[in-house]
Amino acid sequence: MIQRPSLKTSRAWLDAADLPEPLPSRLAVGWSGGADSTALLLTLADSGYHVHAWHVDHAWHQGSAKQSEQLAKQADVWGIPFSVIRLPAPAGVNREAEARDGRYQAFSQLSKAQHINALCLAHHQDDQAETVFMRMLQGAGVHGVRGMHQVRMRDGLKIFRPLLHVSRLQLCRALQQAGVQWLEDDSNNDMTLWRNRLRQQVFPAMQRCGVHPTELFLRWQAQANNIAAEIEASLDLVLLQYHVTSCSLSWQAWEDLPAMMRAYLLQRMMQYLFGEGIVAGRRHITLVEKWMQNGGHGGLDLSRSRIMRKDGQLCLMRK
Repeated sequence: MIQRPSLKTSRAWLDAADLPEPLPSRLAVGWSGGADSTALLLTLADSGYHVHAWHVDHAWHQGSAKQSEQLAKQADVWGIPFSVIRLPAPAGVNREAEARDGRYQAFSQLSKAQHINALCLAHHQDDQAETVFMRMLQGAGVHGVRGMHQVRMRDGLKIFRPLLHVSRLQLCRALQQAGVQWLEDDSNNDMTLWRNRLRQQVFPAMQRCGVHPTELFLRWQAQANNIAAEIEASLDLVLLQYHVTSCSLSWQAWEDLPAMMRAYLLQRMMQYLFGEGIVAGRRHITLVEKWMQNGGHGGLDLSRSRIMRKDGQLCLMRK
């Protein structure tokens, strides 16, 4: 017999999400067992969606396999199909990036095996503020400071984030009121991880100084969204020709654009060739600018692509 708790405010969260497109009836949730993803899983299941729980065990601590077993039992009690993929423990310098890439590869694998093309992730309002701040510290431009998108495509999998307007405190309170327990990830206390230092040291320090960091960085995000919309509208006026494995435009039109607009147009071309989320890095943008200023002779190899000037056209093509 299914014994699944109901979160009283969950339907209101989805109604207020204002997603650019509706969620499909059959979808998966990236379920870590933490408060955020547990709240999302129960919200969707309680709202009538056919939900599958996908868990990725990053093997960051000795008890992770046991936690996976615990989650499998809980999903069974709730009547929710459960799948797990265990990854090798991250060994590189940037463990966060390595774990993130491995996680998305696991999600892609599960998507193909189960023929589920939509995945919901439980990133919330506080996560969004942290992401905006991290990208500002990394020197990101306007598009980067827009933070995480509600809907995006990655490797053929449509990813939804329906809780970006909900705070972590709201999620935890809803679970507590429903008597639902969740797991606390030991990695959240690892101060070698940049996001943890921001969350547990920098943001509290800002609050002690009378600054509300979440509100501050969400205002930055809103401004970035407005500016990005103006840039995108200007780029729509550029006649960009799309082909199967390349895209091109007039070399003269490319030269006439301001440098900032060329950078964003290059990002748009990259996303056409390789999908949303794949962008040219700052180093490649600088290389393209130098190459263009020197006359654009020959071609220039970029990540998985090559840019060249040919017959009065600037062309970016897959390698």
